[in-house]
Amino acid sequence: MPPRYWVNDLDPYLIHFSGNFGIRWYGISYLLGFLAAGWLISLYARRGRTQIPAEDVWNGLLLALMFGVMIGGRVGSYFLYGAWRNFPRDPLELLRPWEGGMASHGGFLGVTLALWWYGRHRKISLGHLGDIVASTVPAGLFFGRVANFINGELWGRISYVKWAVIFPHSEPAGTSLERIAPRHPSQLYEAGLEGLLLFAYVQWRFWRSDVVRRQPGRLVGEFLIAYALVRAFGEQFREPDASLILGLTRGTFYSIFLVAGGILFCLRRPTKA
Repeated sequence: MPPRYWVNDLDPYLIHFSGNFGIRWYGISYLLGFLAAGWLISLYARRGRTQIPAEDVWNGLLLALMFGVMIGGRVGSYFLYGAWRNFPRDPLELLRPWEGGMASHGGFLGVTLALWWYGRHRKISLGHLGDIVASTVPAGLFFGRVANFINGELWGRISYVKWAVIFPHSEPAGTSLERIAPRHPSQLYEAGLEGLLLFAYVQWRFWRSDVVRRQPGRLVGEFLIAYALVRAFGEQFREPDASLILGLTRGTFYSIFLVAGGILFCLRRPTKA
């Protein structure tokens, strides 16, 4: 009997050459996220909505963001989700990002440090830079979560809703499809919540209010709080990918610190660039 639920057997490669070498959808998702951010920030510059010079968006700010996201996301995944315990038997694991392992919370920290460095050299306040970048981040989160779904990773909890999906890698290799329980496609839930919903909100705030000019740092604070809330909600449908902390999934636990950071940004006094 064929399985009742759709089986996620999508190819993680757009072009597969051999072994682990090829063009992956996951890598394309990062490229699309950076392109979307660059296009939006360039638009802000042309419309006079940011202190960032238009000519510096692609060759300055985007380069800093790329380093912040990639290094922060990788290091964050390694230390926040327990991979560091493998160091004695695999000391080079941290240096192999193509094998998977990126954490959004680590990426946020990496971006913060990158913006601090960029703002210090360009004499632009961290609050303003944070607002500008936060208004673009959900686009990258959307592409990344869709790529997670294509990869068949970070699957949801077992569920028998009509739209549940069978993820072959959720069970040991060789397990027949008939013996694999369907699960929530939580990656798509997160794509909708962290990506589309938050993108609509931050873009609405950016274009329909003067918050970026009047209260630098307020928008990034709102984004961090909103992200933490939708992430915690989405975690209710996602299978924990590491041990719990104080009874909470790690995604929920680490989001508590995002709420604290968001509140600090919202309450901080505006400073001149």
